[in-house]
Amino acid sequence: MAQPDSKKIFFENLSGAGKAIAVLTSGGDAQGMNGAVRAVVRMGLYVGAKVYFIHEGYQGMVDGGDNIKEATWESVSSMLQLGGTVIGSARCKEFRTHEGRLKAAHNLVQHGITNLCVIGGDGSLTGANLFKEEWSGLLNELVEQGLIEADAVQKYSALHIVGMVGSIDNDFCGTDMTIGTDSALHRIIEVVDAIMTTAQSHQRTFVLEVMGRHCGYLALVSGLACGADWVLIPEMPPEDGWEEKMCQKLSATRSRGTRLNIIIVAEGAIDRHGKPITSSFVKDNVSTELTILGHVQRGGTPSAFDRILASRMGVEAVLALLETTANTPACVVSLCGNTSVRVPLMECVQMTQEVQKAMDQKRFEEAVKLRGRMYDNLLLCILCLQSNFNVAVLNVGAPAAGMNAAVRSAVRVGISEGHKMFAVSDGFEGFYKGQVRLEVKWGDVGGWTGQGGSLLGTKRTLPAKHVEKIAEQMRKHNINALLIIGGFEAFESLLQLYEARANYEEFCIPMCILPATISNNVPGTDLSIGADTALNAIVETCDRIKQSASGTKRRVFIIETMGGYCGYLATVGGLASGADAAYIYEEPFDIKELQANVEHLTEKMKTSIQRGLVLRNENCNENYTTDFIYQLYSEEGRGVFDCRKNVLGHMQQGGAPSPFDRNFGTKISAKAMQWVSKKLVETFRQGRVFANTEDSCCLLGMRRRTLVFQPVVQLKDETDFVHRIPKEQWWLKLRPLMKILAKYKTSYDVSDSGQLEHVVHNRPKDSDASVAM
Repeated sequence: MAQPDSKKIFFENLSGAGKAIAVLTSGGDAQGMNGAVRAVVRMGLYVGAKVYFIHEGYQGMVDGGDNIKEATWESVSSMLQLGGTVIGSARCKEFRTHEGRLKAAHNLVQHGITNLCVIGGDGSLTGANLFKEEWSGLLNELVEQGLIEADAVQKYSALHIVGMVGSIDNDFCGTDMTIGTDSALHRIIEVVDAIMTTAQSHQRTFVLEVMGRHCGYLALVSGLACGADWVLIPEMPPEDGWEEKMCQKLSATRSRGTRLNIIIVAEGAIDRHGKPITSSFVKDNVSTELTILGHVQRGGTPSAFDRILASRMGVEAVLALLETTANTPACVVSLCGNTSVRVPLMECVQMTQEVQKAMDQKRFEEAVKLRGRMYDNLLLCILCLQSNFNVAVLNVGAPAAGMNAAVRSAVRVGISEGHKMFAVSDGFEGFYKGQVRLEVKWGDVGGWTGQGGSLLGTKRTLPAKHVEKIAEQMRKHNINALLIIGGFEAFESLLQLYEARANYEEFCIPMCILPATISNNVPGTDLSIGADTALNAIVETCDRIKQSASGTKRRVFIIETMGGYCGYLATVGGLASGADAAYIYEEPFDIKELQANVEHLTEKMKTSIQRGLVLRNENCNENYTTDFIYQLYSEEGRGVFDCRKNVLGHMQQGGAPSPFDRNFGTKISAKAMQWVSKKLVETFRQGRVFANTEDSCCLLGMRRRTLVFQPVVQLKDETDFVHRIPKEQWWLKLRPLMKILAKYKTSYDVSDSGQLEHVVHNRPKDSDASVAM
């Protein structure tokens, strides 16, 4: 995808020469911090800067000596998959004092460091900002004490700070997600999934305590992801008498045949009077089992999402440092939707402090608003319409993890809004055969969130050949709206149904598609349900494959991924697993490039690099097959490294959905059902629903920062129907990033690099006092 040259950065003209960048991790550890450190080091070296590790956080900066070491390309190898932080983290009381910061300034000046990348929480970032503000005064003091030369004040006149937030609690305002949160959710869901099997066996209720002293994000999202019956979080204290209401709800679900109940409690949960609600108290009230996860949530390998997030943020942090001036405020690299942005550090810190102040003053609704739109959206308040429309939901195409979560959300939100929900088995094939399940109840979809595949059943059959029979079934069951969850076939199906409106009024109803496919090849969306789970499967497998070569001779692995003609899995999976190359259809390659890649890898293997990884999308080239690439690398690398190949196959499509996919499916399905309800009301005239406009037949997709409803007809021009991919794909801009981190000299497009923005206050919404799923 060609971009204006003026917006590209090249190795030759993006110069960090003469600059020194230091990276440190401070406060608590979080999975993904190592990925951020790796990205900072390699991007810094790529632009010609000197990069330093500061070991043990601010304590290492104060102590100096061996705690400040120059980093090399090889020093961050094999750390992407490691949890915690390999450069250490520590609380430092001394840095809070003026004398401690004076020592730290002296140590930085000795190494010529004036660019600081801080990965930590709000306390660490606040300390960094104070350090920046005092910098010139500290240098003058060092001159007066004779510790540095007078010209050093001019030479090192400004300290530049860029922060990245590493915190599993996701408690920092100004970003949708912090590094480590998604991995913590993985740990929680792994435990919940394990607990649910024994709970179902014995018809038990389990209380699970998760971290979050001041923020209930982990509790809220894990509750959504596992289909918990009740969630207690600090931002939404329950009304008085909640204990009885909770017990009544648990009894009601049992009476409908549910064999287990899950209650999630954030460690900081409180009631309306500020009194702590402990997990032990909840356990005693319902006479059940208790599990406290504790620091298990902070451990383990980072998820694919956290590796990608950390890599993108690390590169963005270096770009921010290169572009900063003496007057640029310290900023935080943040995530807004699917976009990297830079936000003034102190605005984020102040808003984070405002949240706590609001909670201390029992202004809970304001606290939720201040958390930001991500948190606000999760606390969906369902407006119950007295409409009683019939809405059908079905899955189309290949199964994708997260489909069941989307179906569950659609059914329950639909029921809450007063609709009758119908489920169609086996996609449009089941539809025309009459496999329509009448009026699905609330309890019928219990426990679906954590199930992989498609419990409704799904087929690739398109509706065009059977449109008359499908119309007959819709007329028979008086279907007033249709929600389709699936991949490229679902997109094609909705186009066919839209065209069928000319001959069949049964299709003149609100219709919506939710993209769900591991290939992430549906036009109109950056992300699809199921792709994150597939990425995690790829990354976990690549980790194990690389580990299998540990301690042996140098070895390169050739891995084939799925995706049809779409190279998303190969590219983003390669970025997350530290691949050296990824071959895809969208970026044509020839034998010269293959040879150049082999030579590049050979040179790396002659140093300390022991393992190489090359990913190939299954349809990237009909001639340069996986076997061909394997044989080429084996022959050309002879004497330096040997090769192994693996075809990952359908293991990428199976397994339980990741926390991201569970929640993404739940969230967009709820939003789609709200859209359906709105359209039903708008198009209900003279006792019937009639919708034949383009905007009543839409795809709901993530576009950069927001979820957008787009008429499917308008997406036709954006689509390559022959190869079943969008004509423009955002993730292609990540490919140079993968190459840079693999030590290639290549151009990097910064047309979408983050710009300094201000924190935006969201409008307050009405919200319930407790969260019952």
